[in-house]
Amino acid sequence: MATEGVRAASAREIAALLHDAPLDEIEALAKRYGDDPRAQVRKAAAQALRRYEKQMGERQRVLDMYQLERELAGPGIALGVDEVGRGAIAGPLTVCAVALPSEPVIWGLNDSKQLTPQKREALAARIAEVALAIGIAHIEPASIDAVGMGSAIRMGMSQAIENAGIEPDAVLIDGNPVHVHPREKTLVKGDARVACIAAASIVAKVTRDAMMCAYAEDYPDYHLDACKGYGSAEHIEAVRALGCSPIHRVSFCGNFLETPRLF
Repeated sequence: MATEGVRAASAREIAALLHDAPLDEIEALAKRYGDDPRAQVRKAAAQALRRYEKQMGERQRVLDMYQLERELAGPGIALGVDEVGRGAIAGPLTVCAVALPSEPVIWGLNDSKQLTPQKREALAARIAEVALAIGIAHIEPASIDAVGMGSAIRMGMSQAIENAGIEPDAVLIDGNPVHVHPREKTLVKGDARVACIAAASIVAKVTRDAMMCAYAEDYPDYHLDACKGYGSAEHIEAVRALGCSPIHRVSFCGNFLETPRLF
């Protein structure tokens, strides 16, 4: 009895296969179908190969972040530190300190400002799963008004490092020297170049954004869920009309209020 031949895959089916292929299969599939006589298949193979090259480049970028962390910190525990909210006119300055293991690598790590809110949320959850330690500190607006931003940053970083609950072999900080730890090392744009600093920037951003959205329920007229406490046009106009709420930095509002008023 004759066996019915196996139906050849259509160009549309092969294109779908190439589009959905996992990273470790793309290169072989693209090579297999790169010379297919059907234009749709060749186009799909070329697109898949470009996707592979882009993703491999992205993975190398993240691996380089881990490598630079090791070069700066050595074989011990590196604690990355970063802050968010420095330029806001309302809400706290939030500082986070994060220590990461070498494995598993957290793919997608980057400066929080380079990520979408959805990507930040997903990465913050992944960081919470695998981190060796996380410390968070909030410096409230009244303290910022009292001591100034420079002192507030040092206070926040010291508290976040302490709250991490570990003794780090190196403290890696984004930006310029802060002098908060004897094992401190700083790196300009470190949040985009060092894995643990990037993780700290993400956790700090996600944590503070959630706080500002909660504050928006208490102070709905200031558009805090949209601006996260920064000086958007709508936020500044609300302060001009209503004065400062208890979570505003009065010292930051003098540029657009003749006499800052408390809510």
